[in-house]
Amino acid sequence: MPLTVNPLTPVFVAEVTGVDITSPLSKTEFAEIRAAFDAYSILVFPNQQMTDETQIAFSERFGPLEPTGKANPATGTVFARQSNLDIKTGEPIPADDRRMWYQKANMLWHADSTFKKVSSLCSVLSAREVPAEGGATELASTRAAYDSLTEDKKAELEDLIVEHDIVYSRGLVGFEYSPEEAAELPPNRHRLVRVNRNTGRKSLLIGVHAKEIVGWPWAKSRALLDDLLARATRPENTYRHEWRSGDVIVWDNQAAIHRATPYDTERYRRLMQRTTISYSEEMKAMESAD
Repeated sequence: MPLTVNPLTPVFVAEVTGVDITSPLSKTEFAEIRAAFDAYSILVFPNQQMTDETQIAFSERFGPLEPTGKANPATGTVFARQSNLDIKTGEPIPADDRRMWYQKANMLWHADSTFKKVSSLCSVLSAREVPAEGGATELASTRAAYDSLTEDKKAELEDLIVEHDIVYSRGLVGFEYSPEEAAELPPNRHRLVRVNRNTGRKSLLIGVHAKEIVGWPWAKSRALLDDLLARATRPENTYRHEWRSGDVIVWDNQAAIHRATPYDTERYRRLMQRTTISYSEEMKAMESAD
């Protein structure tokens, strides 16, 4: 069966079939996948039973992997573990545990790693164990949000810089870092308007980590960021994925945002493994706001 790309919405997201991403890909196969990624921002690969090793190999085709931060149970690896299961025992973590409280912020719209000095290119999330109900992931297009703006508004946004801060965003759900932890997570600044270097299409780097527009009053800053988020998350610009074991999704953190949805963490087991791809050296050079 040839590699096939089937759009799932009129705006973004496509399902990719006819390829086994758990095996080494030819240059032609990956070139088709990368072109689809640039075109649709979100790619869904059904029925791909990933191991840690095969996920790393596939993810590295997009670029170098980010190490996982200290707050995640999988720290010291390239995996950001999204799970209610204790990494050592495999048993469910109590709902009031600090680790579960940390994950509550994942239910707010965000793009991965925008709070870091160099924001990420994309993420790869594989479903290892899924609950019988709940636990879907919703995604939204910041490219569509940009496209919805008037030409005057686009010109106004072109040179704006946004400060992104995970201490701020986690605080919105009541999660508190220790002073020592917060000191290791300083805010970072990025250009608001992003350009896909392969297609020339523009998008917005927004989401819950986006704290404020540099140089703007707080109220004006929040009004703009909230408006852009509302544009991105209009129903026609969103997609909801109900996970099945073996599903893999690749999303563009420069052109899309996402959020987790609730599930019964005391009744069901859930294990999702995420790898996050950093910018290449060429891309880093383009981050002139950092």
